[in-house]
Amino acid sequence: MKILVAIANVPDTTAKISFTDNNTKFNSAGVQFIINPYDEWYALVRALELKEAGLVEKVSVIHVGLADADATIRKALALGADDSFRIDAEPTDAHFVAQQLAQFIKANPYDLIMLGKETISYNGGVTAGILAGILDYPFISNASKLDLNGNTIIAHQDIEGGYQVVECSLPAVVSANKGMAEQRIPNMKGIMAARTKPLNVIPAYPVNVSLKYEQFELAPGRSACKFIDPNNVEELVHLLHTEAKVI
Repeated sequence: MKILVAIANVPDTTAKISFTDNNTKFNSAGVQFIINPYDEWYALVRALELKEAGLVEKVSVIHVGLADADATIRKALALGADDSFRIDAEPTDAHFVAQQLAQFIKANPYDLIMLGKETISYNGGVTAGILAGILDYPFISNASKLDLNGNTIIAHQDIEGGYQVVECSLPAVVSANKGMAEQRIPNMKGIMAARTKPLNVIPAYPVNVSLKYEQFELAPGRSACKFIDPNNVEELVHLLHTEAKVI
């Protein structure tokens, strides 16, 4: 059995975000990039746990992006992935990424494809579902636990007040949520081994780009709190009508 884990290259959560070219491009100058935490901490680590348990023969990682993401891919190899692939294309939007991944998987079949539930950069959470749709594979979203029983996936999905258990047959696509695994730190042996593991670069597949970002805008900063005398109900009602915003 083989697992393919798709990883995204995202800005560190402590990075200061800004835009250039009249707010049409993300400014990557001075920004440290990392593996998307949902891809790394949950999807990748759980795949490695399944391999360590003898249920999986091979764990590969794949990324759609340019050469500046190679260091991120090497970290995934240091964590324990056996090999890696980088589709040499600018990841313009979720549909484009899913199409690139689907073309690769059609030519290189895997039993299980795993991704994080979303990236911390765009928080779209749709790539895995689109990928499953293109491949016509069963899809389990936001799985907080995942086990294998032969050719069957057994997964938990958190719901209000508890969780539900779902099953499906392989091949399948799973998006990973918190709880599936615990974060790992690469050890020296893994870091040294990563230097010799394959990082295969694949030309971009000819697919359509369906989305174009016109402009970015930073979220407004927090405004100062207003304190109202508890006896002044009229002012409170007035401010709720005129200044309060429902998000």
